[in-house]
Amino acid sequence: MDHYDMIVIGSGPAGRRAAIQAAKLGKDVMVVERGGRVGGVSVHTGTIPSKTLRETALNLSGWRERGFYGRSYRVKQDISADDLRRRLHVTLGHEVEVLEHQFARNQVSTMRGTARFTDSKTIEVEGEEGETFAMSADSFLVAVGTVPFRPDYIPFDGAVSVFDSDEILELPDLPRSIAVIGAGVIGVEYATIFSALDVHVTLVEPRSSMLDFIDKELLEDFTYQLRDRGMALRFGSKVESVTRTDKGCEITLEGGRKVRSEMLLFAAGRMGATKTLNLDACGLECDHRGRLKVDPETLQTSVPHIYAAGDVIGFPSLASTSMEQGRIAACHALGVAAHEPPEYFPYGIYAVPEISTVGMTEEEVIERGIPYESGIARFRETSRGHIMGLDRGMLKMLFSLKTRRLLGCHIVGEGATELIHIGQAVLNLKGTLDYFVENTFNYPTLAEAYKIAALDAWNRMGASVPEEKVKKQA
Repeated sequence: MDHYDMIVIGSGPAGRRAAIQAAKLGKDVMVVERGGRVGGVSVHTGTIPSKTLRETALNLSGWRERGFYGRSYRVKQDISADDLRRRLHVTLGHEVEVLEHQFARNQVSTMRGTARFTDSKTIEVEGEEGETFAMSADSFLVAVGTVPFRPDYIPFDGAVSVFDSDEILELPDLPRSIAVIGAGVIGVEYATIFSALDVHVTLVEPRSSMLDFIDKELLEDFTYQLRDRGMALRFGSKVESVTRTDKGCEITLEGGRKVRSEMLLFAAGRMGATKTLNLDACGLECDHRGRLKVDPETLQTSVPHIYAAGDVIGFPSLASTSMEQGRIAACHALGVAAHEPPEYFPYGIYAVPEISTVGMTEEEVIERGIPYESGIARFRETSRGHIMGLDRGMLKMLFSLKTRRLLGCHIVGEGATELIHIGQAVLNLKGTLDYFVENTFNYPTLAEAYKIAALDAWNRMGASVPEEKVKKQA
């Protein structure tokens, strides 16, 4: 039986970061991946594929140029599912090659197969042809990610008309209409991507709203944009049944209302991919969604030498935070001090338009009783926005009236997930309104929106100087 310092189950963002971190510390590491190639859900069915699909849709549809050339403008008139997949396969190939090279360069061992615990120190891996291998380790990291939630009342076929969020990447044809059940991050992303391709989209959500963690003013702007381009939003509508028909599918909502479409994407939740791990053998239990509970600081499970990271532990379920969780878990398992991640991290939603946010929302600021002021900039107020033909998009910042410190930054519109990092840096460095007012930004850029929003807040706050700055000048 081979023995390792650490065995990592899963090669997604958390798994690969943990494995490389452990290898850089001179440890023997084995990564077990049940997929065809390394990369996990993030590379093959989640983060990278959906973002590649989005970019392809925007490019081929001419979406970004319609502000100048009209809504009927297209780069390619007849866009097919094959057109969307072509770029996807090239991108995924590059991602896998980079990851395989990183493992090879750091001497991380890899094995393809399905892992299951036989006890708390040993796993058994079943290979592609049924062969089994036993191996042990001083510590383990469970980073198996998630799989789509597939309730019994949804008649999935995965090839014709009813898909989950993994299967939608292999859709045979681009439909004329699609219904999306679930207005979480995944559902909203795919719904808006299809809408950008001029597919009629109906978004169904049993709750009365979507993306509840987003600043409400930003969400109102986003929702207006979706309705303005013809998306049908069915909020507060519980699904009673789904039936496949000759023309696609029919969804019956509570109250008798029906939604008919050629295709259906069910994207209401995901489950931790822990079913095959035989967790009972190592003394672990998962919740009803297959997720593992961990110490938020060390990422340890209830079995101290077994760690878990990434989507399998739940919120925030971001590739970026999963990487940090993997690094922290590896360092703790190997007795090495790991610097703590910053208090605030950015959240990116790759919808059309993008949404990105960092820090407190206005609702959270009010709930905490912090006196504040907000500043807003519209992208159409910037010269770069005019050049790009943007008539939508906004940046909102929240500042403390007492300290003038930035409390939160929220963006909806083109490039939001890139622009947010300026706000993130200022927020985590405890910067103030004065940084944005006093500094110069490249011209013409969308980043100018930071200065516009800061001046908007400054005009209402007045030119008062914070007490500590007065003392410093004195």
